[in-house]
Order: sequence, then C-alpha cells, then structure tokens
Amino acid sequence: MRSVSNRTRVGLLAGFTAFAAVLSTGSATAAAQLNGHWAPFNRCPVDAPAMLAADGVNTIATCISSSSASGSIKLGSSQVPTTRTDLQLGVIQRSDGTTTLVAPPEGALVADSAAIPGGLLGLMCPSGIPLVSSICRQLTDANLNKVTATIEPAGAPRDFNMAAAFSTGEPILTIPVRIHLKNPFLGDTCYIGSTSNPVLLKPRNMTAPTLSLQQFEGDGTPSDTGEMGRYTFSGADQADTTFAVPGANGCGAGLLNWAVNLKTGLPSASGSNSVKLNDTTTYFGSPYDPASLAPDEGKALSRFWHSAVR
Repeated sequence: MRSVSNRTRVGLLAGFTAFAAVLSTGSATAAAQLNGHWAPFNRCPVDAPAMLAADGVNTIATCISSSSASGSIKLGSSQVPTTRTDLQLGVIQRSDGTTTLVAPPEGALVADSAAIPGGLLGLMCPSGIPLVSSICRQLTDANLNKVTATIEPAGAPRDFNMAAAFSTGEPILTIPVRIHLKNPFLGDTCYIGSTSNPVLLKPRNMTAPTLSLQQFEGDGTPSDTGEMGRYTFSGADQADTTFAVPGANGCGAGLLNWAVNLKTGLPSASGSNSVKLNDTTTYFGSPYDPASLAPDEGKALSRFWHSAVR
C-alpha cells in the first residue's frame, strides 16, 4: 500500500464512512463468506473489468466496506430510525489523485428496511378527507398499518472532495437518493424524491474516526509480512442537515401523494431535515505494496479475494 500516499488513502476512506444508510437498496441477497481480514469485503467487485485492469502503478484497485448499526433520518416532520447498513465499493485510484468508483453488481449499498413509527396511522391519520378517513378506519390490522422506508440510490455519487475527508464540517461528496415507502395502501411505487428530483445528501465528518492498520496474507490470514493491507476506521459519526426534500410521488397510484406530504410536512426546505449515522466501522483494503504486483495488481487483488472465499 505504498505507491499511493497514506494521506490519499485515509482521505478516500473517510469519504465513505457513516453514510452507508443513505443509499440503501434493501436487504442483502447473496454475498460470499471470506476468511480473516477479508471478511468485511464480501461484496467487493474485484472481477469488474476496471478493477482487473489496474496495473499497480498508474492505477490501483482497492476495496471499501463501511457499516453502521444505527442512526436516524428526519424528513420534514417525520423521523425514521435506520438499522443495519452495508456499503461496499471498488475504487480505482490514479497516480494523479483522481478516483473512479465501481459498484458491485447488486448495487453499492444494502440495508435493512426501517419501520416508520406509528405506521400509516402516524403517516396520514387522522384526516378530514373521506378517502383517507376510510383508509384510517381499516388500520386495525398491524400488517395494514405497517410502513417501511428504504433509502435507495437515485443517481451516481459526485462532487468528491478529498480535502474535506480529512477535516470536519465540510461536505465530502454529494449522494442523490430517494426514499421508498411500502404499505398495502401506498402500493409499491410510493417514493419521496425521484431519479429526476432526488434528495441530495452531502455528508460531512462530525467526529474523527480511530485508525488502525492490519496486514494479512492473500487468503485473509493475519500476518505481519502478508501481501495485503487493511486500514480500519472505527467510531466515526457523520451527518448532514443541509439537504432539501421534495414531495412524495406514486403513493396509492398518486392519489395519496398529498396525504403523505401534508402529514410529513413535505416538500421540506434545507435546514428542516437531517441524517445521522452512529459509530460506523469502515475498512479500506488493497495489496500492501501495489507496485510489486505491476502490471497486474488488479488481477492479483481478484486472485487473493477468491482464495479467501470459504
């Protein structure tokens, strides 16, 4: 891990800490089980063409994994807790300091959906509108009342600021997202935000993480002389309170958009919304000395990853 400076690596990693939750795509489906220090990188896209093409000198292929067990997001007047989240990406680092992100086939983020407190009763009821009142009267069944929220990607992350990753209080990157609300009455196409009008989150470090370095063999076994290196950042919090939130769309085939907006106070201007993730752990892994594997560093990274699969 010597041919790109420690400062560059630390900054890149810090930019992807707590905000796993703000790009959730649903519960994980299939992921490899990896040995030893490889374990956090079980969805790293090591076989993507861009990763395999890294030469170890001009371009270096690396893996990033970030997870958080808890947090919250406030949209207008509604606050929803976040649960388990997992962000994983491949990163191509260039010698000129620029980077390219590579997502796993199933998407960069997976997370458990969060239940909205109070369910549909809390989201829309009571109401003086006959249509909504009719729905409210039927919500004695817990399954009919339950509303889950999953925050999904609504575009490619952008505006990465390396310098902000070393400090606190400055935006690190922009992440377009939308919030998917699910309930039998709302249907399966109810969203807050959209791909054309997303929520634009700009995470920033609120606390500095604690850094440690682990070295390990290609198959994940800990070793002071191993081919692989892993930075571990723990205990970091990140937040954003600057984003605006558009109104709901597609709820109840569009008939209930206004009801969701009215109860939750949407659209909501910047300063009325917030997101926070607590006590994250982030890992950043690549060959300890990428140049020694030139011109096939990316291929070696893939080979090491596959050798660690249980």
